[in-house]
Amino acid sequence: MNASLNTPTTSPAAGMVIIGGGLTAATAAEALRKEGYGGAVTIVAAEAEVPYQRPPLSKGFLAGKEDDNALLPLPAHWYGENNVTLVTGVTATALDPTAHTVTLDDGTTLPYAKALIATGAAPRRIPLPGVDLEGVYTFRTKADSVALKLKFAGGGHHVVMIGSGWIGMEIAATATELGNHVTLLGLEDVPLSAAIGTTLGTVFMDRHKEAGVTFLLPASAAEIQGGNGAATHVLTTTGVSLPADIVIVAVGVVPNIALAQGAGLTINNGIEVTAGLQTSEPDVFAAGDVANARHPFTGALARSEHWANAIAGGKVAARSMLGQDAVLDDIPYFYTDQFDLGMEYSGFGALTKDAELVIRGSLEKREFIAFWLLDGRLVAGMNVNIWDVQDTIKELISSQRILDTLKLADPQTPLEAI
Repeated sequence: MNASLNTPTTSPAAGMVIIGGGLTAATAAEALRKEGYGGAVTIVAAEAEVPYQRPPLSKGFLAGKEDDNALLPLPAHWYGENNVTLVTGVTATALDPTAHTVTLDDGTTLPYAKALIATGAAPRRIPLPGVDLEGVYTFRTKADSVALKLKFAGGGHHVVMIGSGWIGMEIAATATELGNHVTLLGLEDVPLSAAIGTTLGTVFMDRHKEAGVTFLLPASAAEIQGGNGAATHVLTTTGVSLPADIVIVAVGVVPNIALAQGAGLTINNGIEVTAGLQTSEPDVFAAGDVANARHPFTGALARSEHWANAIAGGKVAARSMLGQDAVLDDIPYFYTDQFDLGMEYSGFGALTKDAELVIRGSLEKREFIAFWLLDGRLVAGMNVNIWDVQDTIKELISSQRILDTLKLADPQTPLEAI
């Protein structure tokens, strides 16, 4: 094995093998031990890192406000102390459901009783001329964040961000706060509008503009131009040439399904799983970004790429692997921090397209709660610079009650009284 914090000296007994080195994997391992499982637990992580979580990578860690400890859901010593074998810097290349084995790229074969695939997702790449030039980055890993942190820290760079989603906007905010000049490209007329609509996307865009971020929307990159092997400009699809010594491609991610495909598992926008996160093979489970689970609330398959889903999925997968009756029924949740805008969102984004938007508070002051109602029932809620309301929002969603929109919009009516 190429690298390990706790490598066994003999072949491990068939136990639980977790493939992936992110928050889902760490949470699942912890849950197995908390549930009293005493057998072998092995985590196989492709990166040469202790399992870490990603939200700080585009926020506090990237800004230099948080250190490595902010990335760790569990301290490094936890694994050894809890008899969890952590194999890092090694990739699982094959999973054989018949033989119940996982093969690693160093030739090691691990037997398993139950396996959890938590391989996450990889940045979507676009075939741009010049994409291989120095100074062009994707953003997903700790190494990506470390590299950009070093670049951003000195300020004065011309940064072109290709992508107007949550990650693109978070990185744009961080880079700007560190004194860099950011131009953001995206296919939407308003950033984030695919997720939260143009009205609320404009709130975030206006705050970025106040800080000096330039938007060219809708537009994307046609070519990354350079000299001496390094990026110097981005030519947009609208014919504009932008100076750029740092170019970041943040146009979404694709689930890492190669291992599951090779094992013959059912694939459907990720690995299709039950509400208990079981794949088409009864002893193989999947959770986190790579899993497409049927949610009891909607009855539909949904693949979530957010932090809270990694935690909830890791816990549910662990219990399901132990034969318990576990269901992933948490209301999806995520958050963002951009400049002085703090936001939390709970709900089902796929249901908001035709929903009624109700605002409580002030968009102008950037202190408000947004509610999306479908047939009078709350399907999503988002608070911006107003706190301690998420539990109530989730309760209102779960209740599936028809709600009074006038009371929802009235700041004088306590949410708990609605």
